[in-house]
Amino acid sequence: MTPLYGLILAGGASKRMGTDKAALDYHGKPQLQAAFEVLTPVVERCFVSVKPDQASDPLRSSFPQIVDTVDVDGPAAGLLSAHRAYPDVAWLVLACDLPMLDRGTLDTLIAARDGEHVAVSYRSEHDGLPEPLCAIWEPEALDRLEKQVAGGRICPRKLLINSPTKLLEPHSRGALDNINTPEEREDAARRLKDLPGGPMIRLTLEYFAQLRELAGTREQSLETSFATVGPLYEELREKYAFPFEASKLRVAINGDFAPWTQTLKDGDHIVFIPPVTGG
Repeated sequence: MTPLYGLILAGGASKRMGTDKAALDYHGKPQLQAAFEVLTPVVERCFVSVKPDQASDPLRSSFPQIVDTVDVDGPAAGLLSAHRAYPDVAWLVLACDLPMLDRGTLDTLIAARDGEHVAVSYRSEHDGLPEPLCAIWEPEALDRLEKQVAGGRICPRKLLINSPTKLLEPHSRGALDNINTPEEREDAARRLKDLPGGPMIRLTLEYFAQLRELAGTREQSLETSFATVGPLYEELREKYAFPFEASKLRVAINGDFAPWTQTLKDGDHIVFIPPVTGG
């Protein structure tokens, strides 16, 4: 694996918010500082991406910077400027406006690197498409992005869609919610205040056969921040030593068979159905 550096994109104009999103306080500190502190422990080096006229900003100047050298609009400028500065490393790229982001989301992303895909990204909870601004971009992906931009297409998401990208299901509900407007800011602040560990939902789980024996119960109620049932099952599998991979089970949500990628919501009733055995 190539070295992994971190890049926090903080060069936006924050027009919809009406104030600098990097300076907003969700955790008792500027959001840019909070993002830097969560990203730094999981990468070899960490930088903040800024436009040239932001380099002397008091908040941004307190962090290691990569100043844009690519003259295009949007996050592609930061991505390609970082690639030009350090062309032989991979980048874990974050938008600075993700106050719900948790360490588990980053750890899961890093663990998924496999040397075969040019990028690792999460599926959006909202449209199922790759999230380019909480993703790992290998050097090949950034080479591809540079060619795409040279052809007049500057959207990083389209590059991930059209490349061999490893897509992961969301690890935690709301972890990748971008906060772009005053209304979204108020909602995020309320969610963080009410639920310090992140946005939680309550589920009822039901087990059958060997799963019931290992869990020690047929039915249980729990709270979780997982966005889909797949990561939830993996956590339960580790906790109870379930012998079955998810691919060997079927799952039903509210009485209907469902894919492991189905988004969970508060109050869902989930049934795990192990494979049928017998002679």
